Amino acid sequence: MKSSASKKLNIPDFRFTPTIDKVGVEERVARIQSRSIKKESKVEGMKMALNMIDLTTLEGKDTPGKVKQLCYKAQHLHDHYPDLPTVAAVCVYPSMVKTAKKALGNSGIKVASVSTAFPSGQAPRNIKLDDTKFAVDQGADEIDMVISRGEFLAGNYDFVFDEIAAIKEACGQARLKVILETGELVTLDNVRRASEIAMYAGADFIKTSTGKIQPAATMQVTYTMLMAIKDYYDKTGIMVGMKPAGGISKSKLALHNLIMVKETVGDDWLDNEWFRFGASSLANDILMQLVKQQTGAYQSGDYFSID
Repeated sequence: MKSSASKKLNIPDFRFTPTIDKVGVEERVARIQSRSIKKESKVEGMKMALNMIDLTTLEGKDTPGKVKQLCYKAQHLHDHYPDLPTVAAVCVYPSMVKTAKKALGNSGIKVASVSTAFPSGQAPRNIKLDDTKFAVDQGADEIDMVISRGEFLAGNYDFVFDEIAAIKEACGQARLKVILETGELVTLDNVRRASEIAMYAGADFIKTSTGKIQPAATMQVTYTMLMAIKDYYDKTGIMVGMKPAGGISKSKLALHNLIMVKETVGDDWLDNEWFRFGASSLANDILMQLVKQQTGAYQSGDYFSID
């Protein structure tokens, strides 16, 4: 697989990105949401989804103790269902990266960190670069940055491109997820344009939302971003990952997202190297659904820790 740094790209004029057929997108999503999923496929799909989750705590009241508890949960999901995979990553603020890194040890679970003045992105570029470098120096495997939505909406696409490219360089070996904050971009045309800017600037993943703004990861938005990824791959041969985040709390919605991934970009993306869910509460719902499939009865949500 090629990385975004391995090939010189012919950068397009971002003023002229494809126009999105909103009605067509809504019809496509409605067809996916109407699918019924057989029990065996449902169980395998839920395990796959669990392995794609970034367990997340991004609160002003976060403490080392809370982060350690989240890391413990990430490593002990199989206590409920022995053959479960682990989650993909634990996502925290830069100040908590060192704590998470130590708590996760050799588990294989990655540490992701938000940066660039998350969630607003309202800070000078040097602050955003320092934020990113600090997280990487603390041991972050992945960086989730936010784009400057104000600059984007003002039509300053070169500014947004250059900022993402600078953050990508600051990441070093860490993978970069670029958060578009689609709830503030208003239109699917803007979502498509922002997706292209992020990918051509070097994003390893494009991500819908911070989880702080609604609407967040609607299937219409995710489908639009997946189509941008497909077109980018067809043009460049470079894979870019996708991360819907915010509002995905039920396993049924996660399964519909996985169907959409399979049918839009293909099986190669059905792996946590290329697809993630930013949704901590989703893990609990998957656990409850899996236990029901095994025992025939729901367990109370009280049996599972609240993140």
